[in-house]
Amino acid sequence: QLHSDVDKGDGSIKYILSGEGASSIFIIDENTGDIHATKRLDREEQAYYTLRAQALDRLTNKPVEPESEFVIKIQDINDNEPKFLDGPYTAGVPEMSPVGTSVVQVTATDADDPTYGNSARVVYSILQGQPYFSVEPKTGVIKTALPNMDREAKDQYLLVIQAKDMVGQNGGLSGTTSVTVTLTDVNDNPPRFPRRSYQYNVPESLPVTSVVARIKAADADVGPNAEMEYKIIDGDGLGVFKISVDKDTQEGIITIQKELDFEAKTSYTLRIEAANMHVDPRFLSLGPFSDMTTVKIIVEDVDEPPVFTSRLYSMVVSEAAKVGTIIGTVAAHDPDASNSPVRYSIDRNTDLERYFNIDANSGVITTAKSLDRETNAVHNITVLAMESQNPAQIGRGYVAITILDINDNAPEFAMEYETTVCENAQPGQVIQKISAIDKDDPPNGHQFYFSLTAEAANNHNFTLQDNKDNTATVLTRRNGFRRQEQSVFYLPIFIVDSGSPSLSSTNTLTIRVCDCDADGIAQTCNAEAYILPAGLSTGALIAILACVLTLLVLVLLIVTMRRRKKEPLIFDEERDIRENIVRYDDEGGGEEDTEAFDMAALRNLNIIRDTKTRRDVTPEIQFLSRPTFKSIPDNVIFREFIWERLKEADVDPCAPPYDSLQTYAFEGNGSVAESLSSLDSISSNSDQNYDYLSDWGPRFKRLADMYGTGPDCLYS
Repeated sequence: QLHSDVDKGDGSIKYILSGEGASSIFIIDENTGDIHATKRLDREEQAYYTLRAQALDRLTNKPVEPESEFVIKIQDINDNEPKFLDGPYTAGVPEMSPVGTSVVQVTATDADDPTYGNSARVVYSILQGQPYFSVEPKTGVIKTALPNMDREAKDQYLLVIQAKDMVGQNGGLSGTTSVTVTLTDVNDNPPRFPRRSYQYNVPESLPVTSVVARIKAADADVGPNAEMEYKIIDGDGLGVFKISVDKDTQEGIITIQKELDFEAKTSYTLRIEAANMHVDPRFLSLGPFSDMTTVKIIVEDVDEPPVFTSRLYSMVVSEAAKVGTIIGTVAAHDPDASNSPVRYSIDRNTDLERYFNIDANSGVITTAKSLDRETNAVHNITVLAMESQNPAQIGRGYVAITILDINDNAPEFAMEYETTVCENAQPGQVIQKISAIDKDDPPNGHQFYFSLTAEAANNHNFTLQDNKDNTATVLTRRNGFRRQEQSVFYLPIFIVDSGSPSLSSTNTLTIRVCDCDADGIAQTCNAEAYILPAGLSTGALIAILACVLTLLVLVLLIVTMRRRKKEPLIFDEERDIRENIVRYDDEGGGEEDTEAFDMAALRNLNIIRDTKTRRDVTPEIQFLSRPTFKSIPDNVIFREFIWERLKEADVDPCAPPYDSLQTYAFEGNGSVAESLSSLDSISSNSDQNYDYLSDWGPRFKRLADMYGTGPDCLYS
């Protein structure tokens, strides 16, 4: 309540209120000065309000005292429960931890005033999770309450923690949160094999590095604590097998290191140890963290292919060897206990030319063709060994046959030489240095000897000097070479090798005479005529040219005339090539008239005319005697028609020499009733009797009157 000393209680003073929350939250009785709150106040929203009050003269509305300021403080009550702002919680603690090991700390906050009473004083307690865990009442630290908690027995716990204000007294407000505690693994379980011994059967044909077996020692731990290593401690298979670990499954993988042979050894025994890689010293008392087991491997016999005594056979043979010469022998045997006989053959994919043969029983390899070292110096062939009792079992042996060289190739020029000699060359001048090659390969290298042939030894133009180093030099013997006299010289050179017996060849060196500059470099080597040859005068040359031109003109005229002769074969639009058609106004009975005439007679096309007329020229109307007909098969009619037109075009001298399209309006021959046209009927030479038309009914009466032979016939 506000009261002014000026106020006498007569109602002359009124009070007004301003400031934070005035009129909305707080109101004042202007007569008495009593201040009231209009709504419920919440200290957690706003704890203080600053207001200003003033007393005014009711009549003049002027202040009777200075404005005064005062503060309204909201007094707290316990109306907010504790809250875990970070909940729910998750935490982990190693298994087998001692009692009192800290797990996690939880914290609850209370919005009430901590400075007033116990409204914000929180106490923690555990509602769920005992007797495994406990919580500190004041700090909220959760700790283990039981020793030797085993993850393998139970790895997760759900705790419910309560925070209560008013120091936990009755009437206090409370809040809860959940805490999930997971026991983390420690290496407290040693590995153990489920069985004391294992046995596996493997075929002897199993390739090296193949997996024989997988074994695993059980370990209840997880992660790095379950990682193991396997070792072969003892046994008779130490060098034959090895064991490694699969990092994903922690299995021991036994693989083969050497090939198995049932005939040599039928079983192996291995002593294998599995041990943890990461051992925790705190749990050594639980026993050794390793275990042993025995693995027995039984080798099974399989039908193996024949085996050669050597992986690679090396043989030599002279290229002069005759067909059937023995080169060498290969041998293979069946490694199985049955020791089946073996037959040999050559894989022809490695001997496509069939240079060699092999005896199927003995394995003796012989030549089948003449050999040439220069074509192929080494032959690599594959020999197949097949069991007689089981042909599917095939062994492979490899043979390298080296061909020994003989002197069977004569030496020759090392290259195609382009030799020139200058017209101003002096005697003894070197014009070419030559060398030779030989396809043979003597063991001591080549040695060639050069000389001129007997025919060329005494020539006066060139000489040859053997340099004794497989080369020779060609020199001039004279000077004064002239292209006009002789532009090319051919020098035969005799080359002999050092083989036994030696071989020789004659090679011809072509030497051209050239015009050279001052430095001896050839400029031109063509034979030029400096003076026009005599014997033909200028008039004779002109006459020859005139004859050539006359012949050309005649050829052009002949070609032009032949083209003009071909033009008439191409019809002009003005020429009339139409067929002449005679039109009759009389009509037959149509499709419904089936009694007047047998229509099948008109459909018989098995006839052909004896005479043919060209359809590619303008037809002329002729009154000829009616042609006769012969009965032939349907498919012959059109074939013979086209064939005759083709022969006519072939023998026609005016036919064009190019492709042309000829159109024939030929639809086949007439029927046995023959033509009804008057173009042929009026011919006096016609011997056809048309009296039967009178028997066809009234519709053909007019035709019968026109063509019949009776007294009423129009033509006699």
